[in-house]
Amino acid sequence: MGAMTQIANLLILTFFNLFIIAVLLRLILQFSKADFYNPISQFIVKVTQPALKPLRQLIPGLMGIDMAAVVLALALHSIATLTLLLINDLSLANYALLPLWSVLGCLNLLVKIYFVAIIASIVLSWVAPGSYNPGILLLHQLTEPVMAPFRKMLPSMGGLDLSPIFVFIAINIVQIIISSLAAAVGINWQIAALVIGF
Repeated sequence: MGAMTQIANLLILTFFNLFIIAVLLRLILQFSKADFYNPISQFIVKVTQPALKPLRQLIPGLMGIDMAAVVLALALHSIATLTLLLINDLSLANYALLPLWSVLGCLNLLVKIYFVAIIASIVLSWVAPGSYNPGILLLHQLTEPVMAPFRKMLPSMGGLDLSPIFVFIAINIVQIIISSLAAAVGINWQIAALVIGF
């Protein structure tokens, strides 16, 4: 792989991943009922709104899920995959698997978002406890729906919160399941490492 191909891969992955992350964050914001007036939330809304507005006229929501955002994330991942395949002179054995690749790729990215958000939340709770910074408040709002069920199951530990440990175990289990599904549908690992992030 030449230097120009590597640079092209980096630029394409960065551009598409940043936009897909913004779309997935918008989904997470809605799921967690986070404060949409938070400046970071407003930034995410402004970045994703131009692409989501026309899609929403065609694709209605389903049971409170913004299906237009789901379709946009999957479509972006499919376009990124096809672009990377073309640049790297690779091909898929079965292009009918492309939607499944995109589902697995977006799920993998979603799990990574939660992993990073929880790590950041833990570090910031040590560094800046009780802070009212908009970023810290938003991190708490995003991670709380995932942490709360584990917190309820665990007995009181005198102020020590062990729920992140169990969330990380759950995240690892989900990643194993995603990897197993990818292997089961015959995803080529050379391509998967490039476009899905395994």
